[in-house]
Amino acid sequence: MMKSGPLFLALCLSLTAVVSSAKTAVAQVQPNRIDFHKLKQTEKRPIVALVLGSGGARGYAHIGAIEVLEREGIRPDFIVGTSAGSLVGALYAQGKNAAQLRDIALNMKANDVRDIRLDKKGFFDGKKIEDYVNQLVHNTPLHQLKTPMYVVATQLQHGQKVVFNYGDTGQAVRASVSIPSMFIPTNIAGMEYVDGGLVSPVPVKVARDLGADVVIAVDILAQPAYTETNNVWGLFNQNINIMQQQLAQQELQYADIVIQPDVREKAHIFDVRGREVTMQAGSEAAEQQLTNLQQVLNTKKQQSLQQFQVQY
Repeated sequence: MMKSGPLFLALCLSLTAVVSSAKTAVAQVQPNRIDFHKLKQTEKRPIVALVLGSGGARGYAHIGAIEVLEREGIRPDFIVGTSAGSLVGALYAQGKNAAQLRDIALNMKANDVRDIRLDKKGFFDGKKIEDYVNQLVHNTPLHQLKTPMYVVATQLQHGQKVVFNYGDTGQAVRASVSIPSMFIPTNIAGMEYVDGGLVSPVPVKVARDLGADVVIAVDILAQPAYTETNNVWGLFNQNINIMQQQLAQQELQYADIVIQPDVREKAHIFDVRGREVTMQAGSEAAEQQLTNLQQVLNTKKQQSLQQFQVQY
């Protein structure tokens, strides 16, 4: 797979073109089923968003982070996910708890989500991912998940950031994880969509625009310094890592809490081994941020109460 230089070059150029055009990206979101401003006023508390970033097999670390948040009784009002984060986020939003997510992760087999189809636009179809997600969420559409879920993808033709919060859950996740030139783009209503990590690898700004007072971001991107570059796959990874790091840093500055698991041992995007280790890395990183998170939540809660008192 992907041994020829021309194919690899074409893949890299396609990624560069999409990321370059992402500066003018806009989010497209259906009207919220929940008025977060009203919820904030009614319950006199801050609105909390959980942002789950892209990172391929490193996405198992999201589960470890969720385990710690769940144990501490911290449940987000809504979730924003891109690429691997959209898959974990959708299952969590459907109502799966951390233990169930861990069980799903440990039992998932490559053939559950992998379907090879040679095509001039890619060699993985993605339909199995769509079906796998829909099976696990019991075919619940995005707008009916228990926790509001926002899935970030990239509209291929214009390089726009698009946010799905309505319709087929599996199809939205399929679009968000479709690495261009590897996965055939996902066609939704006549438009082609690819990996959301190309334009927003850790979509903090989406969460802010939706009204979050507290943004907890889980950043699982591989650090370029730890990526091997002595083969074609390493070069591919490094190309993605460098571009995504630049985009992520622009958004992470707007997060209240950033959970960054140490995933250097699992830096290859396509490595699905060591799931327990990767989940543990997520747990440990979340534990390190608990004191800061409680301080932020307490401060924001006081601010919400003060705002309510001033208004009424």
